[in-house]
Amino acid sequence: MVASEQVLVTGKQLDTLSINTIRTLAIDAVQQANSGHPGAPMGLAPVAYWLWQEFLRYDPADPTWIDRDRFVLSNGHASMLLYAMLYLAEVRQVDAHGQVTTELAVPMEEIKRFRQLGSRTPGHPESHLTSGIETTTGPLGQGVGNSLGMAIAGKWQAANFNRPGFEIFNYNVYALCSDGDLMEGIGGEAASLAGHLKLDNLCWIYDHNHITLDGPAAWSFSEDVATRFVGYGWNVTRVVDANDLEMLARSFEVFRKTTDRPTLIIVDSHIGYGSPHKQDTNAAHGEPLGEEEVRLTKKFYGWPEDAKFLVPEGVRENFREGIGQRGRDLHAQWSKLFEEYSRQYPDLAERLRRMQHRELPAGWDKNLPTFPADAKGVATRDSGGKVLNALAQNIPWIMGGSADLATSNKTTLKFEGAGEFQAGSPAGRNLHFGVREHVMGASVNGLTVSGLRAFGATFFNFSDYMRASIRLAALMEIPSIFVFTHDSIGVGEDGPTHQPIEQLASLRAMPNLIVLRPGDANEVVEAWKIIAQSQHSPAALVLTRQALPTLDRSKYASASGVAKGAYVLADAPDGKPDVILLGTGSELSLCVDAYEKLKAEGIKARVVSLPSWEIFERQDATYKESVLPANVTARVSVEMASTLGWDRYVGPKGRKIGMLRFGASAPLKDLLKFFGFTVDNVVAAARATISGK
Repeated sequence: MVASEQVLVTGKQLDTLSINTIRTLAIDAVQQANSGHPGAPMGLAPVAYWLWQEFLRYDPADPTWIDRDRFVLSNGHASMLLYAMLYLAEVRQVDAHGQVTTELAVPMEEIKRFRQLGSRTPGHPESHLTSGIETTTGPLGQGVGNSLGMAIAGKWQAANFNRPGFEIFNYNVYALCSDGDLMEGIGGEAASLAGHLKLDNLCWIYDHNHITLDGPAAWSFSEDVATRFVGYGWNVTRVVDANDLEMLARSFEVFRKTTDRPTLIIVDSHIGYGSPHKQDTNAAHGEPLGEEEVRLTKKFYGWPEDAKFLVPEGVRENFREGIGQRGRDLHAQWSKLFEEYSRQYPDLAERLRRMQHRELPAGWDKNLPTFPADAKGVATRDSGGKVLNALAQNIPWIMGGSADLATSNKTTLKFEGAGEFQAGSPAGRNLHFGVREHVMGASVNGLTVSGLRAFGATFFNFSDYMRASIRLAALMEIPSIFVFTHDSIGVGEDGPTHQPIEQLASLRAMPNLIVLRPGDANEVVEAWKIIAQSQHSPAALVLTRQALPTLDRSKYASASGVAKGAYVLADAPDGKPDVILLGTGSELSLCVDAYEKLKAEGIKARVVSLPSWEIFERQDATYKESVLPANVTARVSVEMASTLGWDRYVGPKGRKIGMLRFGASAPLKDLLKFFGFTVDNVVAAARATISGK
C-alpha cells in the first residue's frame, strides 16, 4: 500500500512504507545508473531506518553538531542506503567554510545522478563531497577502523572537556559492516583494540547476509563470529530477522545500557530481500536487478511497478517528525547547555571552536627547539620527537602513538600531563596501538575527522601496511599525520626486509599527500611547522634512525626554505653553478660534503635541498627556475631509495644515485660504500655530468 493511493497510513504501516521507500530509491538509482549494489540497501533498509528514526542522536539540520552520534557505513558498496537516508532525513549541506547551508546534502537530483560524473552520490561514500557522510568508505575494513578512532575521540573529548553538570560530549559511534569487513585483517585489529580499551560507545552492526561477491559466504567464511568477538571482550547480541523492528530496538537498547565494553549486533538479513523470485540475484554481485526483476520486487513490496524514484506522501513527514524533530530537540537542549558552559569555561569553548575549524591556538609555535651546528649531529627521529613534544604542549589536541615502536620512533609524549590513553584513563594523549599498523592508520583518520590532530608512527618499511588508510586520508582531504622512521638502508644490519626502497616513490605518487624527508634537525622543525598548519592534506614525515650532521646555518641557507618544498642550500659564489646536487634526508649532508670537495677543486656547484616534491611543485615557475635553472643541465640526485621519479628534476643529461635493488644486511658504513653513497662517487657523478660523459 502506498500513499499515492490516497490511503492514510500510520504506525507500523508508515514504518513499512518508509523502509520500502529506502529500498526502492536504491533499486531505481542503481537501475538508472546501470551500476551499483542494490542488494545490501534492500536488506539493511529496516536497520538503518530504525536506528536513525528512533535512536541516532543526530540533527539533520546541523551535521556538524559536535555531540552527534556518528554513523559509519563501512560496507560502502551499500552507498545508496546512506544516500537515501540523507535525502529522506533532509540532512543539510555544509559549505567549504564549515557553515551549514539550507541546501540538502543529497537532493533527489543527486540520487538520480548516482555514480555519475560530478555528483554527490559516487559509487562509495566520500565525506569531502557530501555532508552527513562521516568518513569515506568502500575498501572493506576501513570504516570499522575509522569507527575505532571516532570512539577513542569521543572518550578523549568527554574526559578532557566535560565538567560537573556539563556533559558536552556523550556521543556513540555506530558502524554498519559486512562479512568482508570482518574477513579483512583490519577488522580483527580494530575489534581487538576496541575490546582492550573497553569502548562502550562503539557499536558495530554486522550484516550477516550469507553472501559475498564470489558467491555464498560459506565458500570462504565459516568461523563463529560471535565467539570471536566475545573473545575480544565485546558484548554480542543477535537479531535473527532484519525486518523485526522490535528486536532491533531491543538490541540498540542493550548497546546503550552496556557500560563496560563495545557491542556487536549480528543482524541476519538477505541480499535482495523481498523478491521471492531471486534470492541469489544480481544484487548479490554488485549489478542492477534488471527491469523485470525491478517490477517483480516492487510488486512484492506493494509498490507501483512502473513508478521510479517514488517518495509516497507521508514518508518525508515521517522522517521530519522522527529523527528531524527528535534531533532538533536534542541539539537545542545541548546548545542551551553549551551556552552556559561557554560562559563558565570560555577557554575550553574556544579550544573546541578551533578544533572544529582546524585552527591553531595562539602561540602554537612557541618554544620550538633550534639545533646548533654539529658535525656528529642527531638522528631526525630524535629531533622529530623533541619538536613533536613541543608542539603537543602548545596544541592540546595533538594525540597519537605508535604501532609498538614508540620508544624507537621517539613519538612518546613525555611532558607532564600527557598521560596514557587506556580504558581507565581516557584523557591521556599517548595511544598504544600494539602491533596493528593497519588499524593505526585508520584510527588516526577517525580521530582526525573527529577534530583532533592525530598521529601514528612506525618504521617506514611498514607504511605498506597502512597504504589504504594513507590513501583515504588524502582522498578525504584531512590532515592526518603519519610519522615514519628507519627510512633507508641506514637501518643497516636489519637487512632488506626492513630497509625501505620503493616507499618514497610510491607515496610521492599519491595525490594530495605531502611527503617530507628533512635533511637535518632544523629541517625537521620546519617540516613539523608545515604539518601543524596543514588543514586539507595528510603528511608523511620520513625520518632517520642514524645520526645526521646538523648543518651550520650561518654558512648555509636557512632551513626556513623547507616551507617551499625545495631551496638552494649552498651555491656557487656567483650564483651560476656548473652542476646542481639534489638531496633529501640523510643524503643532504653527503651532497654538502661533495659540494665542498668540488669547490676546493674549482668546480662551481649548487646544493638543492628537496625535502618535499609536492610543496615544491606548488611554487610558481619563477621560484622553481631560481632553484633549478633550466640552463644548468648537469645535475645529480642523491637519495637512498628508488630513483623512480627523479628524472623530472635531473633531466635527460643528469645522473641519479639511488637504489636499483633491495638492500642488504651489513653495517651501515659497508652498505654506503657498496651502494655508492660516498662523497667520491657523488663528486665523480658531478664531473661526469659536467663533461657530458
